[in-house]
Amino acid sequence: MNSPVTGDPRTGRQRALVPVLVSLGMLVAVVSSLGAPLVPTIAAEEHVSLNDAQWSLTVTLLVGAVVTPFMGRLGDGPRRRPVILGALVAVLTGCFLAALPLGFGCLVTGRALQGIGLGLVPLAIATARDALPPQRSRPAVALLSITTVAGVGLGYPLTGVITESFGLYAGFWFGAAVSAAALVAAVVVLPPAPRRAAPRLDVPGALLLGAGLAGLLLALSEAEVWGWDSPRLLVLAGVCVLLLAVWVVHELRTARPLVDLRLTRDRTVLTANATALVAGLGMYLLLSLVTRFVQTPREAGYGFGASVALTGLVLLPFSLASMAAGRVVPLVARRFGTALVLPLGCAVSLAAVLAFALVRGQLWELFAIMAVAGFGIGWMFAVMPGMIVGSVPAHETGSAMSFNQVLRYVGYSTGSVLSATVLEAHTVAGRILPTGDGYRTAALLACGVWAAMILVTAVLPPRHRRAAATDAAPAAAAAPLKEARR
Repeated sequence: MNSPVTGDPRTGRQRALVPVLVSLGMLVAVVSSLGAPLVPTIAAEEHVSLNDAQWSLTVTLLVGAVVTPFMGRLGDGPRRRPVILGALVAVLTGCFLAALPLGFGCLVTGRALQGIGLGLVPLAIATARDALPPQRSRPAVALLSITTVAGVGLGYPLTGVITESFGLYAGFWFGAAVSAAALVAAVVVLPPAPRRAAPRLDVPGALLLGAGLAGLLLALSEAEVWGWDSPRLLVLAGVCVLLLAVWVVHELRTARPLVDLRLTRDRTVLTANATALVAGLGMYLLLSLVTRFVQTPREAGYGFGASVALTGLVLLPFSLASMAAGRVVPLVARRFGTALVLPLGCAVSLAAVLAFALVRGQLWELFAIMAVAGFGIGWMFAVMPGMIVGSVPAHETGSAMSFNQVLRYVGYSTGSVLSATVLEAHTVAGRILPTGDGYRTAALLACGVWAAMILVTAVLPPRHRRAAATDAAPAAAAAPLKEARR
């Protein structure tokens, strides 16, 4: 077949395309679900500290943040199909490495390879836009964005049950099985990319971005060990900020950038990107806090001593509520106007972290908190793709969505590391577990971030673009479940 599949719904590949693209989003969620709930188990099995074990989650998100723009730029040209298949092979290899009991170094290496899979969602969104007619592509794009959030809540309890029943490495074997199934489906169903000129790869831009992000996250994760006023910490942070500043200048000046930052001059795109960064940070900060809190033994004076499986179940309401949010967004937009969509989502997320800061003495309260958090995050993630897709040219979809996804992953990584850093700061010397005040401090920090974001999302988008951008996303989000069944 020499051209992408277009509007003939009678073909088998056409009918199977959306489910296969959704399976790629679910694979991203499964890869993510092999992180946070398993951190305490990894620390115990591999005989490392909780702070070190946290890197089994952080390294995946970090690699995802670095490779996603590179994959997105490749995906805007004729190489999209081989890039997707290559990423799936990397994820499969990473799952095998992590599943082998060869030590903590091998596990982290495997988790790093799995991070390459986090660049799949923007390519799936670009494929949906190019290969499907508009009436099918819009709901598919919204569904793909929500799937990565909802799948985390579904993947956590499943991997938790597998790990508790069969051991730590069984969870990674499960990831390998899912990756293999997704690879076979993609080989059979994925259409070729549109006939466009192959983009020139911005290797200097990729190196600058990767080095800057990696160094900043390393500085954040080691701040408590080195000391916040440590010269090497300050030098590392300064160098990384300089690298990122040089990257921005380079991207604005080069003819074919890795990420076309000029697109962020559109205030609708800028709002979506800022929201992605903060939503990612708030999401993983809360997920990391909750998963560690519920597994803490009661002898510490807090926590529930929950198993990995029960910890996963605590996150299940997060997944279900995020899916429900996609159905509610169009109703709110029609009744109150599109200008309130993102600020309301931020307000719901603020309510969730504030509740965690103040009320977490009963297990049922955490179930309720995660439901509220999932609703807020799913609400925002359902809106953002429509804002971007409606504001950028078709040939820039992969790159623009990749940059948005990068900001999510930077937020994820920062939230993950920030939770570990704050809890480490509240751990008394000679003790393993932090005090309960550490959880409240981290949650209140998240509250401040969400409060600031409410103001940003209310003020930043221009009114003449806001309606068009958000109307497309709620309309797309209204029928994601129906589209998945087609």
